[in-house]
Amino acid sequence: MKRLACSLALLLIIGCGAKKDSSVVSPADETDATKKPRIALIMKSLANEFFSTMAKGAQSHQSEHADDYDLVVNGIKDERDLSRQVSLVEEMVASGVDAIVIAPADSKALVPVLRRAKQAGIVVINIDNRLDANILKQEDVTIPFVGPDNLAGAKKVGDHLANALRMTSEVVDLVKDPDAKGSLTRSTTGERTQVGILEGIRTSFNAQQRLLGFQAAMKAAGIEIVDSQSAEWEMSKANTIASSMLSEHPQITAILAANDSMALGAIAAVKSAGRSGEVRIVGFDNISAIQAAIREGKVLATADQHGDQLAVFGIEAALKELKGEGSGESIETPVDLVTADTLSGK
Repeated sequence: MKRLACSLALLLIIGCGAKKDSSVVSPADETDATKKPRIALIMKSLANEFFSTMAKGAQSHQSEHADDYDLVVNGIKDERDLSRQVSLVEEMVASGVDAIVIAPADSKALVPVLRRAKQAGIVVINIDNRLDANILKQEDVTIPFVGPDNLAGAKKVGDHLANALRMTSEVVDLVKDPDAKGSLTRSTTGERTQVGILEGIRTSFNAQQRLLGFQAAMKAAGIEIVDSQSAEWEMSKANTIASSMLSEHPQITAILAANDSMALGAIAAVKSAGRSGEVRIVGFDNISAIQAAIREGKVLATADQHGDQLAVFGIEAALKELKGEGSGESIETPVDLVTADTLSGK
């Protein structure tokens, strides 16, 4: 009996020390082998149609590439809720995502937490609103930006507005003085063309760039900017500020809004002032409500940065980085002028 027990013990020891068959994959090994990367998309306010469109575009892309990656979509309720966006980054890091694609609500405040995410081994891609280069340098971190040239896009919109104002001025001049040759900056009465600007959040790089683009276009055309205020991307605030602008500067003939939500606020302000058809409005983002306003003649133009694809561009860049195929460099994406002619296909 004792001899049998020893034999069994010997067999057990041999079995435990036997080499594992490499052709057998345990459940844990199988999970690691087939694990898909998890990408977190963190945006600004989902109440803004531009960002809800961005989210839908990302979700559609993921459903078409379900075997390639999983997607977690997050956003904040208020464009100014920086602390909540910082918390979202921290939550995504704690949950173990492989990559974060973020449209930061502020170009400076999000850099430190994103640096910590990178230190945790997470790929970070910046979309929509570019992170501040100086703060990135101070934090000793490199984060590629995948997005459009906001300055160039805003200048396209501003140039289109300037041309429209010039043509209007020339028509007025000819009516008042048939011998006049027309002037871009002054009518025959000597009044200079005046415009107002509705800026985005001033600490956001895209807001700064759009303002510079508008200013460059107006300067090139010799048009005077008599007022420029931040409405912080919000429609209701833009309505209030635009109403004040029109009251304080009755000679304003156009309002340049740094996003379409603010352009919608400007439309309401112009209507309340009884100046519909007199004050030109331009925006930036190409949301559906602005497309309708352009067709109705309430808005002259906007810029399309292809919001439905903007997050997708970032996700694709993140996937390349995860595969070791990315360059780590920033990628410029398209931004196009949208007018009544482009919407009608002319």
